[in-house]
Amino acid sequence: MKRNVVYMQKLNKQLKVDATLDVKGLSCPLPAVKTAIYLEKLEKGQILEVITTDEVSKTDLPAWCEETGNILVDIVDQNDAFHIYIKKH
Repeated sequence: MKRNVVYMQKLNKQLKVDATLDVKGLSCPLPAVKTAIYLEKLEKGQILEVITTDEVSKTDLPAWCEETGNILVDIVDQNDAFHIYIKKH
């Protein structure tokens, strides 16, 4: 798994990313479906970075996190894509 450190704009602190899922070019509902499947591979407390170009994912993934008990850490609009950080609960 890719290990990375990301500067979180909202919380002014660094975040260790445990894995990255690139779903650029996919439309709803595929980013959310692939996120759910990929997150199953991670351990509790690990952070998944989802990179998507799907505007709907900015609302779908936070709602999915709320429904599943996973934690939305941050959403960053960067380089023509959205980087959505989710902590597995």
